[in-house]
Amino acid sequence: MAALTVAERRTVSAIRAELDRLIRYDDESIVHAKWVRQRYDCGCYASFEPARKATVRTAWHEAGHAVAAISVGARFSSASIHHGHRSEGRVHGVAGGTDLAFVVDAAGQIGERLMNWTMLDADADLRDWLPTWRSDGDARRFRHSIATRFGVDEAGAWRYCEEVLTPRRLQIRQLARALLVHPRHLRYAVAAELAA
Repeated sequence: MAALTVAERRTVSAIRAELDRLIRYDDESIVHAKWVRQRYDCGCYASFEPARKATVRTAWHEAGHAVAAISVGARFSSASIHHGHRSEGRVHGVAGGTDLAFVVDAAGQIGERLMNWTMLDADADLRDWLPTWRSDGDARRFRHSIATRFGVDEAGAWRYCEEVLTPRRLQIRQLARALLVHPRHLRYAVAAELAA
């Protein structure tokens, strides 16, 4: 923790203490009320239960992006599960990662799949699913950034991403839980320390 500021060290310590206190609880049980209320108060969800489930899914998604960025040597300013009118959460200001940026782009979807171990094991299932993943910016960036290494082989690029991220599932889980219990965004240094 030597590279952290005093305030960042305090944040890491507080989050770790809270996670230790809540170690026996599942992800849905530890969601900070702020995140649930944000999603419920905007009228996006009919009750707290679906709002809580959506928050957990978002936390795993954003933690996937953040851990992938850390893994490929990219940096970001912060990770957040703040609900806005355009997104459920975000990893802000990702930069670097050069020819492995596509790993960061795919990592949100892979993070969600790692949450429940619902990976697409059969190549036929993956080939059927990939064309349906088109509507968000992650999908567009993924397809654009695989060209250098994989050309148009989306399935090959996806399998590469899985190989990079599946061994990091526990890091993704740890960071997702940190996002769930902490009522603010996590700066890069804090996220990297918590995911270490």
